Amino acid sequence: MLKISIHIFVTLIIFVFIIYRIILKIKHKSLYPLVPEKYNFGKRRDTFLMTMNIMSKNKSTVLLETGVARHGLEYSKSDGASTIIFGQYAKNNGGKLYSVDINHNNIEVCQKSLNEMNISSHVELTTSNSIDYLKKFPHKVDFLYLDSYDYNRYDTQIINESQLHHLNEIKAIENKLHQSSIILIDDCHLPGGGKGVKAINYLQSKGWQIVISKYQVLLKK
Repeated sequence: MLKISIHIFVTLIIFVFIIYRIILKIKHKSLYPLVPEKYNFGKRRDTFLMTMNIMSKNKSTVLLETGVARHGLEYSKSDGASTIIFGQYAKNNGGKLYSVDINHNNIEVCQKSLNEMNISSHVELTTSNSIDYLKKFPHKVDFLYLDSYDYNRYDTQIINESQLHHLNEIKAIENKLHQSSIILIDDCHLPGGGKGVKAINYLQSKGWQIVISKYQVLLKK
């Protein structure tokens, strides 16, 4: 009787472990083969995939980002690692990613990751206020990714400043957007409206349409 009970207990433990591994696999949302499978992109994975599928169909080659991946590929689930992802996409598709960040330390860390991934020749990093940079950007933009001014759901002043900043980024670059341009805005579904609420309302008033609205919002003409 004791042997049977031990056998049942061991079988149950194995079963629970298998179920646990299956759940982990389902929750782990990688962008393999673009980057190694171990990196989990969580709530951003689906919108990243949809964005890159549209870029591929549109043959997008000029990619523009505000706010670099300040941890490289590390913390991909929480931070997104967008510069690495879109830099790798640019390399694979004969394009170039232009990324701006006001913090030079962020630029330096991101540059190391680009070098490690061997994609630095397809990414140009600039230390600058993003709005000033966008006003002077010389190229037509196929893809725009906004993720600059940090958002704090507990601070109403920072919420307002972040939302206004992203709106002003749109206004600074909108003359470089065209009929096939697409825009992805990060950190949207958050208390207080997220980073993009003012920018999205403005874009919709200009005829832009939401393609998908999750943690990130993707828009097209």
